[in-house]
Amino acid sequence: MKFKFSGVILVLSTIANLALLSHQAGASFNGKLNVRIDGLKSQKGQVCLTVFSTSRGFPDNGKRALSAQCTKIGGTPQTVTFPNLKPGNYAIAVIHDTNGDGALNRNLIGIPTEGFGFSNNPTIRTGPPKFGESAVLVAGPNTNIQIQLQYFLGS
Repeated sequence: MKFKFSGVILVLSTIANLALLSHQAGASFNGKLNVRIDGLKSQKGQVCLTVFSTSRGFPDNGKRALSAQCTKIGGTPQTVTFPNLKPGNYAIAVIHDTNGDGALNRNLIGIPTEGFGFSNNPTIRTGPPKFGESAVLVAGPNTNIQIQLQYFLGS
């Protein structure tokens, strides 16, 4: 009986250790999202990107974004990296901020005068895409996406 009892304890201890290790491995996994921006009309200004993990605020409420950064344009194509993202779906909005004000400038009737783009490169008709149209899956250590900028006017 003593032998069986110690064997059960050994098996339970092994299972507990494996469960703890798999939980820790899953908790520590973070992926990196590399965003390549194509179609810049000039190297003037900066590119500003916002990353959203939900539809709330996408694409134009940067206060609701999971992450945001503006980077001076250093060449074409321009690549911006977002490290330490948990596995999941993310939608990215990009603007070519030619005047450095951190916003997508528009004319009097609301048409963008600076370049812009979204993950998955959805077709833009009368307004911005929905989160689901732009969502990309980050599920591994490195996810690479490409965003093609669009210009309606100017820049």
